[in-house]
Amino acid sequence: MIGLLKNFFCSDLKNELSSMTKPHKLHIATCAILLEISKIDGEFSESERKNITDIFKNKYHLDDNEISCLIEASEEELEKSIDLWQFTNQVNINYPRDEKLQIVETIWQLVYADGKLDCHEDYLMHKLSELLNISHNDLMDAKIKTLHGLKP
Repeated sequence: MIGLLKNFFCSDLKNELSSMTKPHKLHIATCAILLEISKIDGEFSESERKNITDIFKNKYHLDDNEISCLIEASEEELEKSIDLWQFTNQVNINYPRDEKLQIVETIWQLVYADGKLDCHEDYLMHKLSELLNISHNDLMDAKIKTLHGLKP
């Protein structure tokens, strides 16, 4: 029943997302990357979901319903995909280097939200840096910047 209601309320946004305008492609691509890094350690906690929600509220100014539908659409796209290239390619095409670095910092924040770096998360971060054409030095600078920002 809840699923039917959610589908009803999300249908307009899903139709809009399926038209794949540039901003929606970027939102889905970014959200898919964030979801993948959040789930790579085999856990997807409510705090990780809240972190993703907060990112889309603060950075992209989406409301709760839009974010919920975006997450659902991104999860569907992730299920259909065989790798992350289609998502990172959208980011590469549409974002300059500085914005890609901001995304990498955001991803590091998600990685360290639980206070630890899992080996799968570390692997995926290095893979994402390759896919996003981010140098290893820039990846490590973003990591250090994030870690310093997390300290009280």
